[in-house]
Amino acid sequence: MNKRLFLTALTVICFLTLQAQKYSLYDILGGKYSARGVSAIVSSADGMHYYQSDPARTAVIKYAYATGEAVDTLFSTRTARNCNFDSFQGFLVSSDENRVLVYRDREQIYRHSFKANYYYHDVRRNMVRRLSEQPSKQMIPTFSPDGKMVAYVIDNDIWLTKFDFDTESRVTTDGELNKIINGATDWVYEEEFVTTRLMEFSPDNRLLAFVRTDESDVEEFTFQTYEEQLYPEYYKFKYPKAGGKNSTVECKVFDIESRVTRVMDVPLDADGYIPRIKFTNNPEQLAVMTLNRNQNRFDMYFVNPRSTVAKLILREESKYYIDSDWLNSIHFMDDKFTYVSERDGYSHIYIYGITGTLQKQLTSGNFDVTDLLAVDPNTSTVFYEAADESPLRRNIYRININKGEPQKLSQQPGYNSATFSENGKYFVNNWSDQKTPAVITLHDASGKQLRVLEDNRDVREAYAAAGFPEREAITVTANDGITKLNGWILKPADFNPAKKYPVVMIQYSGPNSQQVVDKYNAAWYYALLNEGILVACVDGRGTGARGEEFRKSTYLNLGIQESDDQAAAARYLGSLSYVDADRIGIWGWSYGGYNVLMSMSRGNGVFKAGVAIAPVTDWRFYDTVYTERFMRTPQQNNSGYVNGSAITLADKLQGNLLLIHGTADDNVHFQNSIEYTRALINANKHFDMFFFPDKNHFISGENTSRYLYDKVINYFKNNL
Repeated sequence: MNKRLFLTALTVICFLTLQAQKYSLYDILGGKYSARGVSAIVSSADGMHYYQSDPARTAVIKYAYATGEAVDTLFSTRTARNCNFDSFQGFLVSSDENRVLVYRDREQIYRHSFKANYYYHDVRRNMVRRLSEQPSKQMIPTFSPDGKMVAYVIDNDIWLTKFDFDTESRVTTDGELNKIINGATDWVYEEEFVTTRLMEFSPDNRLLAFVRTDESDVEEFTFQTYEEQLYPEYYKFKYPKAGGKNSTVECKVFDIESRVTRVMDVPLDADGYIPRIKFTNNPEQLAVMTLNRNQNRFDMYFVNPRSTVAKLILREESKYYIDSDWLNSIHFMDDKFTYVSERDGYSHIYIYGITGTLQKQLTSGNFDVTDLLAVDPNTSTVFYEAADESPLRRNIYRININKGEPQKLSQQPGYNSATFSENGKYFVNNWSDQKTPAVITLHDASGKQLRVLEDNRDVREAYAAAGFPEREAITVTANDGITKLNGWILKPADFNPAKKYPVVMIQYSGPNSQQVVDKYNAAWYYALLNEGILVACVDGRGTGARGEEFRKSTYLNLGIQESDDQAAAARYLGSLSYVDADRIGIWGWSYGGYNVLMSMSRGNGVFKAGVAIAPVTDWRFYDTVYTERFMRTPQQNNSGYVNGSAITLADKLQGNLLLIHGTADDNVHFQNSIEYTRALINANKHFDMFFFPDKNHFISGENTSRYLYDKVINYFKNNL
């Protein structure tokens, strides 16, 4: 070879190699390529202004949506009288803006819930005092509509402060840890119904409705916490497992003036759920929303809070299950309300009269409405998010209830999500696509962009300079030989189609989830490319934004289609000329970890290696609400539980497995990995395992993330 040509070729090879290694795992985990958001924006009651804390969290400032200019400071630690602290962690503002609550000393309970020391600031008098005189911290403070009262929970009991009279009184007296909860929610309601508060004032400020939860008969789960102590301690909490006893719930209303508490006469199965309560605009109509235990029947009752009589307003039944997330789509107007249903095969918006009569289907088509974002009752306008162009994308729309022609508000193709002010006057749009970090903009209700809040220009430039490859779209045929699945593949910048590469498949695969979307994500797995490993992802059957039949096709048989589709995707990848079919790996966390185990057990050896992090290994170990939504109870569906158990299939495991779990996981308990380990030992299946001491389901903090992903990448390097 000509020396000059050889040196030129060598230079090109070195350039390409360098180009492929301009980012590192530590850069990714350190946030160098992570898009920034904006500080939390809290809408005022009129929807024309918003509140934010200053960067140092010393003040609560009021801004105008229209101009972005500060128009008032509602609270400042520097100027408020009797303020003996320098900063706070969060805040709430009353609708009349005369009162601000700030909190400090936040103490996390579960994923969303926390308690803290709250302080009340009287804006007009510019004075601060503790919200409660009780020694314990407070939870879920809730202002009355007129701002003159606030209800909150202390040690599972509801308390009420009346600001004008400077009084604090106790509403309930039976609250007790791990037994009775008033107003707040238990572990499973918080995790699976995504609510920490079931407590609402009536619109006339005279009544306080709440749900009383009795978890006395729920089994207690216990795990050890080590925390570098000579004698470890135990953490105990109520956790209902599939088929076991749930909390029992009832709806009550406290009459603030007479101090009488009444139990609402709501028809509810003994093991049924009340995931939401909400007053309509009429104080004599308390909407109590219920689900049966199988979660395939949703009922909404209007209850008269004084007579306690309930009237059924809306009932929906499904041959699968009702997605409880759609209970958030119910917005009450004076004479009607909105609701999202999947009754025509896709999730769409429906309008009901206040008496429960269906008036019209507002949206339609072979696509899913993915969120109902806001309602402006004055203009009869509904704002929503939809996957109408593609399951991979999201757009923001508005539609008039009376005219019914949707108008697109989002301006760029990709993934749009929006947060609206009260009554839909303004919205903050968060847009990205696979190549562009989030661009966050403020718009008015017509969609007109008013200003850019965050463009992440520096992140975009760093991402481009680092040479991150684009995700190439692929389409894979599912294991049924018919259904087409969406996917992507990543190749390194120095990709050589003449070579044979190993592949790691990234997946989650849980019901209604999506990994294959047109959205920015500079994730850890890009670091695999620097090791000469391709990365691929395929959303199998059961994932989201493709209609009810696709989304719910795994009903009663979790783990079967999902694992079969990952195996089919692996076989497809193995057929590509540049993929080594004998070196395919699979990775997943939580449900994804579960599907790693199922795929390696049902894939007939197509996977050479897998990493399963915090996996469910048998659905009998997981909580009632999530598991039974998709599987019913073990008593009703024993075969589904047996066939979908990774423990049952442990003797079928093929390939090299790394099992990772945090010992203090309150969600997917370490028990799952312990019992799976027992099954592998009994089956004489050798594997690798690593646990993280005292780490929860997210396994984060300190040096943990770097340590974890170093281990994952090295495992795939050594085993592929």
